[in-house]
Amino acid sequence: MTNSVVISGSGLWNPPHSISNEELVEAYNAYAQQFNAQNGDAIEAGTLSAKPLSSAEFIQKASGIRSRYCYIKDGVLDINRMRPNIPERPEEALSDQAEMAIPAAKLALKAANKTAQDIDVVIVSCAYTQRSYPALAIEVQNALGIKGFGFDMLVACSAATFALHRAYEMISAGTAKGVLVINPELTSPQVNYCDRDSHFIFGDVATAMVVENADTASSQHVFEIVSTKAVTQFSNNIRSNFGYVSRANDVDPYAADKLFHQEGRKVFKEVCPMAVVHISEHLARHELTSADIKRWWLHQANINMNSLISKKLLGREATLEEAPIVLDQYANTASAGSIIAFSLHHQDLQAGDYGLLCSFGAGYSIGSLLVRKK
Repeated sequence: MTNSVVISGSGLWNPPHSISNEELVEAYNAYAQQFNAQNGDAIEAGTLSAKPLSSAEFIQKASGIRSRYCYIKDGVLDINRMRPNIPERPEEALSDQAEMAIPAAKLALKAANKTAQDIDVVIVSCAYTQRSYPALAIEVQNALGIKGFGFDMLVACSAATFALHRAYEMISAGTAKGVLVINPELTSPQVNYCDRDSHFIFGDVATAMVVENADTASSQHVFEIVSTKAVTQFSNNIRSNFGYVSRANDVDPYAADKLFHQEGRKVFKEVCPMAVVHISEHLARHELTSADIKRWWLHQANINMNSLISKKLLGREATLEEAPIVLDQYANTASAGSIIAFSLHHQDLQAGDYGLLCSFGAGYSIGSLLVRKK
């Protein structure tokens, strides 16, 4: 029988570029005004809808977001481009997402007091991968000098938690000694910067975690994975449609329906109660209640969603100490949000304290990990 499975290290890497709400709104409003002026006749005839203007205050109230990191800032604020200008790299060069993944991975390894020799599985799990194959995980594995195997996972905003589930299962089964889970969330290429209701949502970041047996862990902050829980339920309310078949469909890759889009109100109405039930059932499995959880590392998509979920669970508003918010600085980073919250807000917990990592997003998908400080 194996020893308990633990998270022994986490890593967080930020791109060097950040975009404030004010910068984003200035560019969007200039684009919208240009669009409306150029299409005045069609708008007046009712065959085309005018682009509404936005404000930094609207974004903050609707989402809680103040800024976001961007892998490549160039092009995003250009009203004649409205997308990042990411140069294509030759095949022999390191890919963009591998370049993001490696520093986060190194930080996680350092935090866990591990080297490449201590890891035998690499999982790269995120909302988007920039190519189908070879797997980004194998590229990162090679760059880090890790012997073993690697694979990619795509589970939208639950990619990080679902990958941690797989790592937990491999360590429990004895098929791996050390698993490095990395989430290089390069979301900006799929953002529709021409859409008022979604252009502000996402940011770029990379996170990583080391999962291993408790008896091999030697880091300062070790968290036992008590159990995991996952659920998926099909929904069309969050979609990102561009893919390799688009070439055969003869469609416009820049069309709004090929980029990220959602029915935000429906998502809010359906996902919040689903997440509350999921978390409550997870805790009940261990005869725990919400009052037993010291720290909630919740998915960072929308501050109003987090506030409602935590209020339903606790019966009151959660404090920022209990349920830290990072989306004000990072925005929605797809699967990485709860991992960012953990990375920045776990060192103060004491032995025996319980915490809960939880994601909820497209699919719908919800993944949670109940953890306890060792």
